[in-house]
Amino acid sequence: MILTSHRTALCILLLAVALLGGCRNQPKQHSWSSADSARIVQEILAHRAEADSFFRFDPSSPFLRDTTIEYRGIHWFPPDVRFCFTSKLYKYDQAETVVVLGTKGEERRHARYGYFLLNYQGTRHKLNVYKFTPYDAKRYALYKDHLSVWFTDETTGKESYNVGRYVEVGTENPDPEYEYTIDLNRAYNPYCAYSALFSCAIPRKEDRLAFAVHAGEKKYHMDEGEH
Repeated sequence: MILTSHRTALCILLLAVALLGGCRNQPKQHSWSSADSARIVQEILAHRAEADSFFRFDPSSPFLRDTTIEYRGIHWFPPDVRFCFTSKLYKYDQAETVVVLGTKGEERRHARYGYFLLNYQGTRHKLNVYKFTPYDAKRYALYKDHLSVWFTDETTGKESYNVGRYVEVGTENPDPEYEYTIDLNRAYNPYCAYSALFSCAIPRKEDRLAFAVHAGEKKYHMDEGEH
């Protein structure tokens, strides 16, 4: 589904390098080299192939856990290196524990730990970074240093899932000058996008990006109307 042929992948790769060669960097403007752009697109395509394999074959896949739904392949926006950003982590003076609602109405608590600054088309956008808290004891024990972002944007409820999308950033680096890669081409839908068995965190109003993120995963049910 994702990598139908080496020729298709190569065409996407060359198009992205030729036309989309600038990935924005914060705090300073930055353009990826052609070699880096090619590498980024290759990594995006490999990531999508891994995602497809997971959904088809992994026992923890929502499509294997819920036998009432059928896996028909993930819909993706074309790879676009303009939606690949780098930023330092700007930590809040005190991490605030905030309530994040789930899609089934339950309250969750997450630490609003800091934020990234994304420079898109000359405008800086703030994107909050969250961590698990001891309220979610199981996940906290495993992922207490893990950084996550979630967001809505101008595609939400139109081309992309009406609840919002997530990006896993990875483990916090102890170096305060470390620059993280926030690749919105890896933005994914939570499991509630596929099955009613699952509940997922709803991005807060402050987690909205004021531009259209034509990158990452689209709606799974393409016939959904605008919400």
